[in-house]
Amino acid sequence: MPRERPRERPREERPRARPREERDRSEREPEPERDRSEREPEPERDRSERERPRTRRPALVARDAARSAARHVQGLTGRTPEGVTSLERTEDGWTIGIEVVETHRIPDSTDLLAEYQVELDDSGELVSYRRTERYYRGRAENRT
Repeated sequence: MPRERPRERPREERPRARPREERDRSEREPEPERDRSEREPEPERDRSERERPRTRRPALVARDAARSAARHVQGLTGRTPEGVTSLERTEDGWTIGIEVVETHRIPDSTDLLAEYQVELDDSGELVSYRRTERYYRGRAENRT
């Protein structure tokens, strides 16, 4: 027959020692509360500092703006973007240049490429887009 184990007794709850910082604070005399009129006045702030509008951080960072522009171009043209050619922050959003292969040819150096200019608002929504130029991949140096 297996031996029965003796039951363990629950540990008695001992009061936890207070951290030293709390003991030191409780042993000190409480500081008398100051009247608000006795407190030191807050320093005067320059009026222009108070009235200056806070510059808000853009809702969309450059990398996300470029990705959003590429998605919009792909959705509108049905062609996969090759890359980002330009990126500029404007007052109310972003202007991004996206390069797209319009026609694949053999050899690749004769592919027909196009650059689309995309304007996005601060939240990444499309404001406008247009094709700004078309060129052959092998003759890109002749672009203006």
